Amino acid sequence: MSEPQQLADGVVRLGTSMVNWYLVADDTGVTVVDAGLSGLRPQLEPGLELLGRSPDDVRAFLLTHGDADHTGVAGKMQKEGDETPIHLHPDDQYLVHGGRKKTEDSMLRQLLKPGALRLMAHFARLGGANPPKIDRTVDLADGQTVEVPGRPQVIHTPGHTEGHVVFHFPAQGALFVGDAICTWHPISGRRGPQPMAFNVSNATALDSLSRWEGLDAELVLVGHGEPWTEGPAAAVAGARAAAGGLSPV
Repeated sequence: MSEPQQLADGVVRLGTSMVNWYLVADDTGVTVVDAGLSGLRPQLEPGLELLGRSPDDVRAFLLTHGDADHTGVAGKMQKEGDETPIHLHPDDQYLVHGGRKKTEDSMLRQLLKPGALRLMAHFARLGGANPPKIDRTVDLADGQTVEVPGRPQVIHTPGHTEGHVVFHFPAQGALFVGDAICTWHPISGRRGPQPMAFNVSNATALDSLSRWEGLDAELVLVGHGEPWTEGPAAAVAGARAAAGGLSPV
Protein backbone atom coordinates (compact mmCIF):
# COMPACT_ATOMS: atom_id res chain seq x y z
CA MET A 1 0.00 0.00 0.00
CA SER A 2 1.09 3.56 -0.67
CA GLU A 3 1.04 6.31 1.95
CA PRO A 4 -1.90 8.73 1.63
CA GLN A 5 -0.91 11.77 -0.43
CA GLN A 6 -2.50 15.21 -0.25
CA LEU A 7 -2.74 16.48 -3.83
CA ALA A 8 -4.49 19.81 -3.21
CA ASP A 9 -6.53 21.57 -0.56
CA GLY A 10 -9.21 19.04 0.34
CA VAL A 11 -8.05 16.28 -2.03
CA VAL A 12 -6.21 13.11 -0.92
CA ARG A 13 -5.01 10.17 -3.00
CA LEU A 14 -5.08 6.64 -1.57
CA GLY A 15 -4.21 3.24 -3.05
CA THR A 16 -1.17 1.35 -4.28
CA SER A 17 1.27 1.50 -7.18
CA MET A 18 -1.45 -0.08 -9.34
CA VAL A 19 -4.78 1.42 -8.29
CA ASN A 20 -5.98 4.77 -6.91
CA TRP A 21 -8.94 5.98 -4.88
CA TYR A 22 -9.57 9.42 -3.44
CA LEU A 23 -11.06 11.62 -0.73
CA VAL A 24 -12.55 15.08 -1.27
CA ALA A 25 -13.38 17.32 1.68
CA ASP A 26 -15.14 20.62 2.21
CA ASP A 27 -16.79 22.22 5.21
CA THR A 28 -19.78 19.85 4.95
CA GLY A 29 -17.80 16.60 5.18
CA VAL A 30 -15.93 14.11 3.01
CA THR A 31 -16.80 12.34 -0.24
CA VAL A 32 -14.94 9.15 -1.17
CA VAL A 33 -14.41 8.98 -4.94
CA ASP A 34 -14.06 5.37 -6.03
CA ALA A 35 -13.27 2.80 -3.38
CA GLY A 36 -10.25 0.78 -4.43
CA LEU A 37 -10.02 -2.88 -3.47
CA SER A 38 -11.57 -4.17 -0.25
CA GLY A 39 -8.14 -4.88 1.26
CA LEU A 40 -7.37 -1.16 1.15
CA ARG A 41 -9.91 -0.41 3.90
CA PRO A 42 -7.10 0.34 6.46
CA GLN A 43 -6.07 3.38 4.38
CA LEU A 44 -9.28 5.26 5.06
CA GLU A 45 -8.49 6.60 8.54
CA PRO A 46 -4.91 7.75 7.69
CA GLY A 47 -6.25 9.51 4.60
CA LEU A 48 -8.95 11.23 6.60
CA GLU A 49 -6.37 12.30 9.19
CA LEU A 50 -4.49 14.21 6.47
CA LEU A 51 -7.68 16.23 6.03
CA GLY A 52 -8.23 16.64 9.76
CA ARG A 53 -11.31 14.43 9.52
CA SER A 54 -12.61 11.12 10.88
CA PRO A 55 -14.85 8.34 9.50
CA ASP A 56 -17.85 10.13 10.99
CA ASP A 57 -17.26 12.90 8.42
CA VAL A 58 -17.71 10.60 5.39
CA ARG A 59 -21.00 11.46 3.72
CA ALA A 60 -20.93 9.45 0.47
CA PHE A 61 -19.11 7.10 -1.86
CA LEU A 62 -19.13 8.13 -5.53
CA LEU A 63 -18.16 5.32 -7.91
CA THR A 64 -17.03 6.09 -11.45
CA HIS A 65 -18.02 2.54 -12.41
CA GLY A 66 -18.68 -0.93 -11.06
CA ASP A 67 -15.36 -2.77 -11.54
CA ALA A 68 -14.10 -4.48 -8.39
CA ASP A 69 -10.95 -2.34 -8.09
CA HIS A 70 -13.15 0.76 -7.77
CA THR A 71 -15.84 -0.55 -5.42
CA GLY A 72 -14.11 -2.72 -2.80
CA VAL A 73 -13.99 -0.54 0.31
CA ALA A 74 -17.57 0.65 -0.25
CA GLY A 75 -18.79 -2.92 -0.55
CA LYS A 76 -16.82 -4.08 2.46
CA MET A 77 -18.15 -1.29 4.66
CA GLN A 78 -21.75 -1.81 3.54
CA LYS A 79 -21.44 -5.52 4.25
CA GLU A 80 -20.23 -4.66 7.76
CA GLY A 81 -23.30 -2.50 8.40
CA ASP A 82 -22.15 0.94 7.28
CA GLU A 83 -25.01 2.96 5.77
CA THR A 84 -23.03 5.60 3.88
CA PRO A 85 -24.80 6.10 0.52
CA ILE A 86 -23.00 4.56 -2.46
CA HIS A 87 -23.69 6.42 -5.72
CA LEU A 88 -23.39 4.53 -9.03
CA HIS A 89 -24.80 4.84 -12.54
CA PRO A 90 -27.66 2.32 -12.93
CA ASP A 91 -26.11 0.78 -16.05
CA ASP A 92 -23.33 -0.63 -13.85
CA GLN A 93 -25.50 -2.11 -11.12
CA TYR A 94 -25.11 -5.60 -12.58
CA LEU A 95 -21.36 -5.40 -11.91
CA VAL A 96 -21.70 -4.72 -8.18
CA HIS A 97 -24.31 -7.48 -7.91
CA GLY A 98 -21.80 -10.07 -9.09
CA GLY A 99 -22.15 -9.84 -12.88
CA ARG A 100 -19.24 -9.72 -15.32
CA LYS A 101 -18.82 -7.37 -18.23
CA LYS A 102 -17.98 -8.55 -21.73
CA THR A 103 -14.87 -6.76 -23.00
CA GLU A 104 -14.32 -5.99 -26.66
CA ASP A 105 -10.77 -7.38 -26.70
CA SER A 106 -10.29 -10.98 -25.65
CA MET A 107 -10.03 -11.08 -21.87
CA LEU A 108 -8.13 -14.37 -22.03
CA ARG A 109 -5.54 -12.95 -24.42
CA GLN A 110 -5.05 -9.92 -22.17
CA LEU A 111 -4.75 -12.04 -19.04
CA LEU A 112 -1.97 -14.15 -20.57
CA LYS A 113 0.34 -11.13 -20.77
CA PRO A 114 2.92 -10.72 -17.96
CA GLY A 115 1.57 -7.32 -16.93
CA ALA A 116 -1.93 -8.71 -16.53
CA LEU A 117 -0.70 -11.58 -14.40
CA ARG A 118 1.06 -9.15 -12.05
CA LEU A 119 -2.06 -7.00 -11.91
CA MET A 120 -4.36 -9.92 -11.13
CA ALA A 121 -2.02 -11.21 -8.43
CA HIS A 122 -1.91 -7.73 -6.85
CA PHE A 123 -5.69 -7.47 -6.96
CA ALA A 124 -6.16 -10.97 -5.54
CA ARG A 125 -3.96 -10.15 -2.53
CA LEU A 126 -6.20 -7.18 -1.79
CA GLY A 127 -9.57 -8.87 -2.16
CA GLY A 128 -10.19 -8.38 -5.87
CA ALA A 129 -10.75 -12.08 -6.57
CA ASN A 130 -13.85 -12.15 -4.38
CA PRO A 131 -15.15 -8.57 -4.15
CA PRO A 132 -18.00 -7.85 -1.75
CA LYS A 133 -21.30 -7.29 -3.51
CA ILE A 134 -23.11 -3.99 -3.05
CA ASP A 135 -26.81 -4.39 -2.36
CA ARG A 136 -27.92 -0.75 -2.17
CA THR A 137 -26.88 2.08 -4.47
CA VAL A 138 -28.12 5.57 -5.29
CA ASP A 139 -28.54 6.20 -9.02
CA LEU A 140 -26.40 8.78 -10.77
CA ALA A 141 -27.65 10.67 -13.84
CA ASP A 142 -25.78 12.47 -16.59
CA GLY A 143 -25.52 16.20 -15.90
CA GLN A 144 -26.54 15.83 -12.27
CA THR A 145 -24.94 17.89 -9.51
CA VAL A 146 -24.66 15.49 -6.58
CA GLU A 147 -25.55 17.03 -3.22
CA VAL A 148 -22.54 15.63 -1.36
CA PRO A 149 -19.35 17.34 -0.13
CA GLY A 150 -17.76 19.09 -3.11
CA ARG A 151 -21.04 19.13 -5.11
CA PRO A 152 -19.57 17.42 -8.19
CA GLN A 153 -21.12 17.31 -11.62
CA VAL A 154 -21.69 13.87 -13.18
CA ILE A 155 -20.75 13.26 -16.82
CA HIS A 156 -21.75 9.90 -18.33
CA THR A 157 -18.77 8.51 -20.25
CA PRO A 158 -19.59 4.96 -21.41
CA GLY A 159 -16.98 2.74 -22.99
CA HIS A 160 -14.92 1.21 -20.23
CA THR A 161 -18.23 0.05 -18.78
CA GLU A 162 -21.77 0.89 -19.86
CA GLY A 163 -22.36 3.11 -16.83
CA HIS A 164 -18.93 4.73 -16.49
CA VAL A 165 -19.04 8.36 -15.35
CA VAL A 166 -16.54 11.06 -14.47
CA PHE A 167 -16.91 13.58 -11.63
CA HIS A 168 -16.02 17.26 -11.93
CA PHE A 169 -15.39 19.07 -8.63
CA PRO A 170 -15.05 22.72 -9.74
CA ALA A 171 -14.29 24.14 -6.28
CA GLN A 172 -11.35 21.75 -5.86
CA GLY A 173 -10.18 22.10 -9.47
CA ALA A 174 -10.32 18.32 -9.78
CA LEU A 175 -11.70 15.97 -12.43
CA PHE A 176 -11.93 12.31 -11.45
CA VAL A 177 -11.98 10.23 -14.62
CA GLY A 178 -11.85 6.68 -13.25
CA ASP A 179 -10.90 4.40 -16.13
CA ALA A 180 -11.95 6.72 -18.94
CA ILE A 181 -8.18 6.95 -19.47
CA CYS A 182 -5.12 5.89 -17.51
CA THR A 183 -1.68 7.45 -17.14
CA TRP A 184 -0.06 4.07 -16.44
CA HIS A 185 -1.29 1.12 -18.44
CA PRO A 186 -1.69 -1.84 -16.07
CA ILE A 187 -0.79 -4.41 -18.73
CA SER A 188 1.80 -2.77 -20.98
CA GLY A 189 3.30 -0.47 -18.34
CA ARG A 190 3.19 2.50 -20.73
CA ARG A 191 3.17 5.94 -19.11
CA GLY A 192 1.17 9.01 -20.08
CA PRO A 193 -2.51 9.54 -20.92
CA GLN A 194 -3.90 6.66 -22.98
CA PRO A 195 -6.96 4.43 -23.32
CA MET A 196 -7.55 1.92 -20.56
CA ALA A 197 -7.62 -1.87 -21.02
CA PHE A 198 -10.70 -4.08 -20.50
CA ASN A 199 -13.19 -1.79 -22.27
CA VAL A 200 -16.65 -2.97 -23.26
CA SER A 201 -16.24 -0.77 -26.37
CA ASN A 202 -12.97 0.86 -27.38
CA ALA A 203 -14.66 3.16 -29.90
CA THR A 204 -17.28 4.31 -27.41
CA ALA A 205 -14.58 4.96 -24.80
CA LEU A 206 -12.73 7.20 -27.27
CA ASP A 207 -15.94 8.99 -28.30
CA SER A 208 -16.74 9.70 -24.64
CA LEU A 209 -13.51 11.65 -24.17
CA SER A 210 -15.12 14.63 -25.90
CA ARG A 211 -17.62 14.85 -23.05
CA TRP A 212 -15.00 16.11 -20.59
CA GLU A 213 -12.08 17.49 -22.60
CA GLY A 214 -13.42 21.05 -22.44
CA LEU A 215 -13.78 21.17 -18.66
CA ASP A 216 -11.60 23.35 -16.45
CA ALA A 217 -9.55 21.36 -13.92
CA GLU A 218 -6.02 21.63 -12.57
CA LEU A 219 -5.97 17.94 -11.65
CA VAL A 220 -7.10 15.03 -13.81
CA LEU A 221 -7.17 12.04 -11.46
CA VAL A 222 -7.20 8.51 -12.84
CA GLY A 223 -7.80 5.05 -11.46
CA HIS A 224 -4.39 3.84 -12.63
CA GLY A 225 -1.32 6.06 -12.80
CA GLU A 226 -0.09 9.42 -11.64
CA PRO A 227 -2.17 12.61 -11.48
CA TRP A 228 -2.22 14.61 -14.69
CA THR A 229 -1.62 18.35 -14.20
CA GLU A 230 -1.68 19.72 -17.76
CA GLY A 231 -5.42 19.96 -18.08
CA PRO A 232 -8.24 17.81 -19.52
CA ALA A 233 -7.75 18.91 -23.13
CA ALA A 234 -4.10 17.82 -23.13
CA ALA A 235 -5.01 14.54 -21.41
CA VAL A 236 -7.60 13.77 -24.08
CA ALA A 237 -5.24 14.76 -26.89
CA GLY A 238 -2.60 12.43 -25.46
CA ALA A 239 -5.07 9.56 -25.15
CA ARG A 240 -6.27 10.01 -28.72
CA ALA A 241 -2.72 10.10 -30.01
CA ALA A 242 -1.85 6.99 -28.03
CA ALA A 243 -4.92 5.19 -29.37
CA GLY A 244 -3.76 5.83 -32.92
CA GLY A 245 -0.43 4.15 -32.25
CA LEU A 246 -1.51 1.25 -30.06
CA SER A 247 -2.27 -2.26 -31.10
CA PRO A 248 -4.86 -4.14 -29.04
CA VAL A 249 -3.46 -5.46 -25.76
